[in-house]
Amino acid sequence: MDIIKTNICVIGGGSGGLSVAAGAVQMGADTVLVEGGKMGGDCLNYGCVPSKALIAAAKKAVSLKTADAFGVSGPDPVVDYAAVMDHVADVIAGIEPHDSVERFEGLGVKVLQGYGEFVSPSQLKVGETVVEARRFVIATGSSPTAPPVPGLDQVNYLTNETLFANRIKPEHLIVIGGGPIGMEMAQAHARLGCKVTLLEAFSVLAKDDPELTTVVKEAVIASGVDIREQVKIASVKQVQDGSYEIDLEEGGTSETLKSSHLLVAAGRKPNIDRLGLEAANIKHSARGIEVDRQLKTSNRRVFAIGDVTGGYQFTHVAGYHAGIVIRNALFRLPAKVNYDALPWVTYTDPELANVGLSEKAAKEKFGDRVRVLEFDYAENDRARAERLTVGKVKAITDHKGKILGAAIVGAQAGELIQPWALAITGKLKISAMASYISPYPTLSEINKRAAGSFYTPQLFSEKTRKIVRFLSRFG
Repeated sequence: MDIIKTNICVIGGGSGGLSVAAGAVQMGADTVLVEGGKMGGDCLNYGCVPSKALIAAAKKAVSLKTADAFGVSGPDPVVDYAAVMDHVADVIAGIEPHDSVERFEGLGVKVLQGYGEFVSPSQLKVGETVVEARRFVIATGSSPTAPPVPGLDQVNYLTNETLFANRIKPEHLIVIGGGPIGMEMAQAHARLGCKVTLLEAFSVLAKDDPELTTVVKEAVIASGVDIREQVKIASVKQVQDGSYEIDLEEGGTSETLKSSHLLVAAGRKPNIDRLGLEAANIKHSARGIEVDRQLKTSNRRVFAIGDVTGGYQFTHVAGYHAGIVIRNALFRLPAKVNYDALPWVTYTDPELANVGLSEKAAKEKFGDRVRVLEFDYAENDRARAERLTVGKVKAITDHKGKILGAAIVGAQAGELIQPWALAITGKLKISAMASYISPYPTLSEINKRAAGSFYTPQLFSEKTRKIVRFLSRFG
């Protein structure tokens, strides 16, 4: 059996693991990377990249249908679903070389293709090879899981891991789960000409600001999605022709829905089953691996990052974790995670973006010291020119102007949220957002106008008018 001794061993070739491996080896550390599946992980192959490529195709389709508002008309689009998925595959293929085995071996990383299992607190077995490392980083991510619906485990349903390999356009797609993935894929498929029904046991996008999620919900419904909330799925079965029958219980009545395709987007679980965590003395639960704020596990030579820790399940969080681990593992700096300025985006149309504290969380923490600043897209000239007037920005501050959070629903919300993330990271006050010069006409002016509204009560108060009248006496 071969034994490899190294400074750092990264388990998992997804976004976070690749960032650690690339950073470590380029900083001079002997690095081993272990990956049993596809390089690039979930984000490249099954998640962020393919889903956004599909959403982009859906936007192209709907843009042809709505062009008459601009005085432009033409034939309705013809959707070749297989060609759409070819576009998705092409986008993945264009990024793959950046995440490939060849690139990382070219950087100097020793890549072992296989699943790793701890056999001791300091040893990882990969096939016939044992890796002994001074530091390990577990970055194995998460996988889709299914709710406990009777019969669901007996049918062949789609998940984000299999959806993009499907080349047959769904005649009727039923989506189970009203979180970001479910809402994004439901709207995209409706725009591509599929009949779509979305089933949610509670409320869609329940973790976001309810005022803003209402805007998204109405837009998704307008796209053609039949959203059913507060619904119980009694059973699921697959009939002989491959279609599905879903029995519902809703408001004291029962109903059976039939569909050609079934997508389950109702949660994820950490990928820990194959790791042999007990042998490494690493504490874990069904939620994931337990870590402290330095991302260290109960085995102090082992770090864990990204989805496998059971926290925020975003690619950019895994990348952020990678930087924390490199500072801790390589430079012995006591870097700790801080999520005060963590942004997240749901890529429906309109988009829904958040950073920092929500209005509800801020009021629970700071009470009546909270100020809520709002500005509508409809009051922005560029939004009117583009006919993108649905949406608003909502900024949260304390009474002294400290920025606590922000949420935006509307076009390009994922881009517009970033100055707010920067402001929170840099501990800027609302005056900084209100005083910068924004080019005209841009959607970004919405942020500036929302920030400026902090001063409206003071600027246009009777006290201010008295001061102006007094000063005007002096010419």
